[in-house]
Amino acid sequence: MEFMKSLQGGLDEQKPSLFELLSEQQLASLIPPSLRYLLAIATHRHPRYLLRILNSFDELYALLSLLVERHYLKVYGGGFTENFYGLKRERVLRVKGGEIRRAQLGSSTEVRETLKLRNNDIWKNLSVMVLLPYVKRKLDESYDVHAASVNMLGPAYRSQEQYPADESIRKRIMWLYKWFLRKVYPSVNAAYYFSLLAFNLAYLFDGSKYHSPFLWLIGSRMRRLNAADSRAIAQAAEPKPTRPGRPGQTNSILHPRTVTNVVYPRLLSSLKILLPTSIFALKFLEWWHASDFARQLTRKANEGLELPPPTISGVQAAKANTREKPSSDDSEKQPSRRDSGISNPPISSLTNLPILTVSAPTPSNAENENTTKLCPICVTEITTPTAAQTGYVYCYTCIYKWVDGVHPRQEAFMEGTGDDEEGARGWFEEGGGSRVGKWESGAGRDAVTGRRVLGGISGLRRVMV
Repeated sequence: MEFMKSLQGGLDEQKPSLFELLSEQQLASLIPPSLRYLLAIATHRHPRYLLRILNSFDELYALLSLLVERHYLKVYGGGFTENFYGLKRERVLRVKGGEIRRAQLGSSTEVRETLKLRNNDIWKNLSVMVLLPYVKRKLDESYDVHAASVNMLGPAYRSQEQYPADESIRKRIMWLYKWFLRKVYPSVNAAYYFSLLAFNLAYLFDGSKYHSPFLWLIGSRMRRLNAADSRAIAQAAEPKPTRPGRPGQTNSILHPRTVTNVVYPRLLSSLKILLPTSIFALKFLEWWHASDFARQLTRKANEGLELPPPTISGVQAAKANTREKPSSDDSEKQPSRRDSGISNPPISSLTNLPILTVSAPTPSNAENENTTKLCPICVTEITTPTAAQTGYVYCYTCIYKWVDGVHPRQEAFMEGTGDDEEGARGWFEEGGGSRVGKWESGAGRDAVTGRRVLGGISGLRRVMV
C-alpha cells in the first residue's frame, strides 16, 4: 500500500488509496447479508410477525439505507461506512486540472464550504449508493431465477417460448423482461465490471480522480477528512440550544420537534459506534465457534448432568392404541403394518393424517450386508445413487417419482385396488378401498422418514461414487 502511494508522488495527501476504497466497499457489501441472516434466524422463531419483513428485505433495507446515508452525507460529508474509514465525498470543480492546492493550504475552511455537497449532489450520490445496488441485486436474482437455468437447456428449449402476442400486457412485459435477462443483461453486467476495473486501474496509477464511473457521471469524488472537516463535524454534532417553550408546553421526548431535532440525529450518529462494536462481536463469535475452548467448556459443564432419555410425542399414545383391540367401527381409522410398512407411521402436522413411508433396509447379519446397497423404495440394487436431505440414498428415478408423487407404489397404495397392491410388495388389505383423504401419499417428502424435502425435486443431490 505504501509503495502504491509513493507512485502518486505524495502531492495530494487527501486522496485516499485504492485499497482504502476497496476495503470500504467490502465492508458495505457485508452489511446486507449479515442483516438478512439475523432476520432469517429471528423469523424462524417468530414467523407470524417477521415473515413479511423477510420477504421484503431488499425494499426495506433500501429505504433504511436511504435515511441513514442521507443523514451521514449531510452531516459528515460521506456515507455510513465511508465515515468509518475517515472518507468523504466532495464536488469536483470545473477548473483546469480540478485542483486548487494553494487555496486548500491557505483557506481550508472556505475550500471545504465550496466543495461541500449541495442538496442536488446529495441526491445524486444517494442514487449511486442506494438505488444502483438495489437494482443490481434485483437483476442478479432475476437472472438466476429466469435466465441461468434456461440458458443451460440450450437454444432448442428457448425457441419454444414464443412472444405472447395474444396475451395480456403483463405477460408480454414479463416475456420482454426475461428476453432482456437472457440476451442483453450478461453483456451489460460484463460492461459494468469492466468499467469498474478500468477506473480502478486508472485511479491506482493516478490517471483519474474517480475510482468509479458512476462518480464520474455525477461529478463527485472520494477524499480524506481533514482538520477543517473535523471542526465542522464537531460543530454539527453539538446539541442545538433548546428554545424556551410556551407557557404550559412540555419538552417531552415523544414530541415531534424533539424527535426530529434531537432523537433522530443522535440515533443515526450512534450507528458509527455500533458498527465497530458489531464487528468485534462477530469476530468474537467466529473465534468462539472455531476454537476448542467452547467445546471444552461445554463438556465440563455437562459432566455432572444426568439427562433422562428423550421422549417422542405420539409414540406413547400409539403404543397404547396398539395394545388395545380396536372396535369394528374404528378399524378403518387405525393404521396397520400392512398399510404403511411400519407399525407407527409419521403423522403430518398440517393434515393430521398418517404419511406413507417405506422401511430402510438394514443388515441384520453378515450374510445380508449388501442390503445397505438396496434402494428402500424398489428394494433392488441402487442405480444412479441420489441422496435426499435426510441422508438416505435411493435410485434417482425412484426418489424423483416419489417426491413428485407419481411413483407406482404411491399410486397403488392410495388407490387401494387389490391387483395394484399385490405389485406394491405386500400392501394388500382385505376389502381394499381408496385411501385418499385417509393417508398422505408422501409426495414432497423423504420416502423413509416422511420429512419434507426442502426445494422438492431440486433438493435431491446425486452421489458421486
